[in-house]
Amino acid sequence: MDNKESNGKVALVTGANKGLGFEMSRQLAQQGLTVLIAARKLQAAKEAATLLCNEGLKAEAIALDVNDTNQIQAAVQEIGNKFGKLDVLINNAGVMLDGEWSTSNASSVSLDIIRKTFDTNFFGLIAVTQALLPLILKSESGRIVNMTSIEGSLSLHADPTSFIYDSKPFAYDASKAAVNSFTIHLAHELRNTPVKVNSAHPGWVKTELGGEGAMMDITEGAKTGVQLATLPDDGASGGFFHLGQPVPW
Repeated sequence: MDNKESNGKVALVTGANKGLGFEMSRQLAQQGLTVLIAARKLQAAKEAATLLCNEGLKAEAIALDVNDTNQIQAAVQEIGNKFGKLDVLINNAGVMLDGEWSTSNASSVSLDIIRKTFDTNFFGLIAVTQALLPLILKSESGRIVNMTSIEGSLSLHADPTSFIYDSKPFAYDASKAAVNSFTIHLAHELRNTPVKVNSAHPGWVKTELGGEGAMMDITEGAKTGVQLATLPDDGASGGFFHLGQPVPW
């Protein structure tokens, strides 16, 4: 297959060696972006990038553990030296350590699980975003997409008629609500720049995290993140979306 013609844009997707991150990377590359496949282990990133390159897509591997300050700084330097900018950042890396989705464990979940969840889902996401922001600001149309979850919706969790009302894994849900707050605050700060910042609920997707009972396949689940990563100049910023529709905060 001939290589997909590049549109000159560069995207980085964290946790991109498998699942949703990998499929979002594929769909972005199919639109002509050069995609940096970020994973904790460089070998895993290389194997994933090779799969996309074999499809004629532009993909490169990069080692990036969102909890490793040295790897984050090395990634910033590598991207800056090679590309001089970053057009898209999809913060996809995440963990769910509570156990079952149907759990309700606010009174019993350990502080250790809460801290580990926030380290990856919240603090790591912020560390990566803050470190890469100078490169994103060099883009003519920077896009930051925070992959959160409808489980981070305080409105729906408080509504007894909501379909997630009885799904209460506290550490995971609280970390995603915190990320949504970061989205709102960062979008406000960058409101007078070309950079757009949004939260994405991909849906209940058949991944390792979503489980086999999930309703959506990965191809469909990747669409929301990709849509927000490729918004036009008049697109939204500071919102929470699923397949183009707002999700309640």
